[in-house]
Amino acid sequence: MKKVFVILFSFLVISVTAQENKIDRSFELSKNLEIFSSVYKTLYTTYVDDINEGDLIKTAIDAMLAKLDPYTNYYPESDLEDVKLQLLGEYGGIGALIHQKGDSVYISEPYEGLPAYEAGLKAGDLIIEVNGQSAKGKNSDQVREILRGQAGSTITVKVKRNEEEKTFSFKRKEITLPNVPYSGIIGEDLGYIKLNEFTKNAANNVLSAFNNLKKENIKGLILDLRGNGGGLLNEAVDIVNIFVDKGQVVVSTKGKTQEKSQTFRTTKKVVDKDIPVVVLVDGSSASASEIVAGSLQDIDRAVIMGQRSFGKGLVQNVLPLVYNSQMKVTVSKYYIPSGRCIQAIDYSHRDSLGRANKINDSLRTAFKTRNGRVVYDGYGIEPDIAIEPEYGSSILFSLVGKSLIFDYATEFARKHKSIPSAKDFKITDEIYDDFVLYLKNKDYSYTTPTEYSLKELLDVARKDKCDEDILNQLDAMKLKIEDDKKNDLYKFKDEISEVLLSEIVVRYYNQKGRVEAYINHDPEVKQAVNLLHDIKKYNDILKK
Repeated sequence: MKKVFVILFSFLVISVTAQENKIDRSFELSKNLEIFSSVYKTLYTTYVDDINEGDLIKTAIDAMLAKLDPYTNYYPESDLEDVKLQLLGEYGGIGALIHQKGDSVYISEPYEGLPAYEAGLKAGDLIIEVNGQSAKGKNSDQVREILRGQAGSTITVKVKRNEEEKTFSFKRKEITLPNVPYSGIIGEDLGYIKLNEFTKNAANNVLSAFNNLKKENIKGLILDLRGNGGGLLNEAVDIVNIFVDKGQVVVSTKGKTQEKSQTFRTTKKVVDKDIPVVVLVDGSSASASEIVAGSLQDIDRAVIMGQRSFGKGLVQNVLPLVYNSQMKVTVSKYYIPSGRCIQAIDYSHRDSLGRANKINDSLRTAFKTRNGRVVYDGYGIEPDIAIEPEYGSSILFSLVGKSLIFDYATEFARKHKSIPSAKDFKITDEIYDDFVLYLKNKDYSYTTPTEYSLKELLDVARKDKCDEDILNQLDAMKLKIEDDKKNDLYKFKDEISEVLLSEIVVRYYNQKGRVEAYINHDPEVKQAVNLLHDIKKYNDILKK
């Protein structure tokens, strides 16, 4: 009897304590809301200058959310188009990428089959006016804002092309960005699918592309998730379902409430559980990309190749607020089949400067795949075959950043009505020499890492009052490096040619052509092709 009494008493103490904690938290919520309201009212009624109430509240909300993680965001009614674009890949607009150069904004790429493309807008067009509103002095975000609008509404865009002004009038549409810009045969008997985003219908688009490739009797598949920042979780689950049996756990979420803690399994019949698959990832592959790559790795269904992924193991929901505003809130963490969470940054603990840091290696836990391979939590998806990333040269970054490759491609397209197919087109010596000639009077100045280091060394040497002879030698070295830079256009010809090829091809064959042209030169795709042609090595990796 005494034992039962102790248990009942303990239960009552726990219940009362929980109730008191609940009351305390409710009081804190009410108290802090009252304080905030009091501060806002005081500013509104007594501050010496007029204040913009909406901006003030938005700033306060953004500052509060900055204490959490970068994925928890507030969206006023005016930003709802951005929410649709992020989550569904949809927005009301013209269907074109734009970019800024100096004080001007240009059309970068009109998407094939969408309003801008159908109306006749082209890459390189300088935007002068939109619906009679001058674009002069506006940045790309401001121009993008006036290009977007209600689907079905008429828009008039005036551009400058080859010194001639042209006006295009057409209707905006509900734009759905293509999440699979390209799929095709590579390496003679292998399939390749590039997936850009996990927006609505991503899984159906991947499935459609895969079924078409299977008709060509492919012997393996490369699923390219590089640069894919993620999107809808259900699309990730359905993509995994293409390659694994029905009923397989793909991902589990754990949140504060039972409602936010769920397990997601494959629900459909597998399409192909035997075909060898290589998944390409990089440091920009995040969220849903990591669910696909990580679950296929945990189930030993695919070989992951490339660089360690981003490490985003947080799940967001978009919740409605008052006055048509919305909030994207981190509601849970996700865990892939082995039981690991791949979240790389711990936002709940910050250092003395308020910075959130990556989870320490010593705190990472080992897990095992279905076949017993060791994998780790806490820092993205580590590829089964790691490939060192290739970084562009300083001169390439300068040429791209100053839009000189873009501008040359526009001029090239004006002079040449057609080129060979995307996969057959090459940057010949003649084309490259013409590009070098085009740059003759252009500013593409840049500073190399070597120059930065030498400048720092010279500064330190002067402060240390080094011998004049040493300073002279360093100055001579500086002049030598500057002289050596004159050869950079040809020293880095191969990498510059790749970007030049991509920019020219997109003028003729759009986004699909850009991918098709590049994958033939992509070193990581080549390694994936080699692995899929060596089935013994492929199987050995998954058996480790």
